[in-house]
Amino acid sequence: MYGTITQYMGTAYTGAGISHKYDKLIASASQTFFLKCPPTNAISNVLNEATTHYLKRGYDVDRFMDPVQPDKTDAIYVKGPNLLILQASHPVALEPADIGGKHKVISFYDVYDEVKLVGQNGIIVEKLAESGIALGKALQSLAEAKDIHDDWEKVNIRRMMWEVHENKIASLKEELFGTIKLNKEAAVSHRLIGSLTSGGAQDFIPSITKRLERRILIKGLPGTGKSTLMKALGSEAEKRGFDVQYGWCGLDPAGVDLVIFPELSVCLLDATNPHVYDVEYPGDELLDLVHMCEEDAEAEKEISVIHEAYTEKMLDAAGYMQAYAQAENSMKATMDTAIMPSIFEKKSKILSELT
Repeated sequence: MYGTITQYMGTAYTGAGISHKYDKLIASASQTFFLKCPPTNAISNVLNEATTHYLKRGYDVDRFMDPVQPDKTDAIYVKGPNLLILQASHPVALEPADIGGKHKVISFYDVYDEVKLVGQNGIIVEKLAESGIALGKALQSLAEAKDIHDDWEKVNIRRMMWEVHENKIASLKEELFGTIKLNKEAAVSHRLIGSLTSGGAQDFIPSITKRLERRILIKGLPGTGKSTLMKALGSEAEKRGFDVQYGWCGLDPAGVDLVIFPELSVCLLDATNPHVYDVEYPGDELLDLVHMCEEDAEAEKEISVIHEAYTEKMLDAAGYMQAYAQAENSMKATMDTAIMPSIFEKKSKILSELT
């Protein structure tokens, strides 16, 4: 019987820089393989083959995708053996801290033909410089967009009926957990659900939530407490021994956009822009926080100006991300022409022999 596969975003390009949750995955894994390599598309194929290997053996696999190319794989986490295999060099460098123990390194630097690399050096250096400039501009635009979004939230925070919001949290705690307290420690995990990509904002909410019986889709304006509500319910679940998975925002790394309680087969998710979702499955329901925000004509005028400025900055960021992706992909394609296939395949087989 085949295992299941769930897709997440591996890293996210946010208003606070490049974000990831690999540190928490490494901490929870029984064994981690750090694949060290230059920028390349070839490692994605290796990870996809490893995914197939484990799925055929009945293991469930979490697959983490590359936001620059969302169809490319950056890491996989195999449940059961709790095995993590990740590309650990680019765009964030991750180093093993338990060599000889739970951490092992497989280097792919020796699979490249040095003569071919020398011949391609000019193109590689040029594209590396282009990608660095474009990424810097994208992250700057995202940082400016986050500041503008913070101003948007402040306007709505002033007109929120917070007592109503707190009462809703209390009623949801009662509805979801009642008086149950499990006789165990909660298992808590963290994932990124999406990011700004070369094609705009993208998330993997359908993949993440498709096997859940109940989805509570939260509709609300910026600053109306969507993330606050989910964090409060997650904290309550942890206290009661329920397992919790937090899905962190791909634009603001401090924000939660999804919380899952696996033992209840329930999730709550932010179903507003940039990941708009509506009732789709029998177990779906809407939770409206908009009505908790008092009407205010002056506030709406203020928000109109803020929204326009925010949209412009996000368009700038998306444009720079496209330029970054083009330069990155060109550089990777050039690097990959120097791979020596026989040596690369020999290295790749190590992963299929782990179990």
